[in-house]
Amino acid sequence: MTAAVEACIVDAGLGNLRSVQKALERVGLEATISGDPAVVSEANRIVFPGQGGFGDAAVALGGELGRVLRERIGAGVPYLGFCLGLQMLFDASEEAPGARGLGVLGGRVSRFAADLRDGEGRRLKVPHMGWNVLDAPRDPLLDREHFYFAHSYHVEPGDPSIVIATATHGRPFVAAVRTERLSAFQFHPEKSQRAGLAVLARWVSETAGAG
Repeated sequence: MTAAVEACIVDAGLGNLRSVQKALERVGLEATISGDPAVVSEANRIVFPGQGGFGDAAVALGGELGRVLRERIGAGVPYLGFCLGLQMLFDASEEAPGARGLGVLGGRVSRFAADLRDGEGRRLKVPHMGWNVLDAPRDPLLDREHFYFAHSYHVEPGDPSIVIATATHGRPFVAAVRTERLSAFQFHPEKSQRAGLAVLARWVSETAGAG
């Protein structure tokens, strides 16, 4: 049996995970980067960040790693996901027709419309990249702060009650969801400076003693 780790940052071969590890270290959590299902299965907390495509992630999670993730999330192990780590919780995405997400949450991932415009009628770019403020977050984990986003797709949960924050890019979109032991954001806390570190610190504090 693999020795338990305080937290595992899931390595699905996508994105720069060292920056996430460093951000967690700054708020007092030692996290191991691993794509080994045995390590994930023994972790007291699971963190799934990521950059990259839904299709590539679906391939990476199509075997034992995905099975273990679903099992551990279902068992109530605290899970923190952001960007791709949010989108992969859902069933499917327009980005990769036919690819399957983890299916932990009902719903799908859709692309921003090509004709998005701001309040003054100016066309907005897709992908949505840069700083954006959360609109009236409804959970103590979050503040109405500016966070860093980089995405062309947004989640559409089947259950709107899990949505704890939205942001606006031409239209409102889901910026964060939460269930009892699962928290996931569309923004990147590790790139969001003080505001992002504050969110990570609150998550680390509230999940202390997990496992």
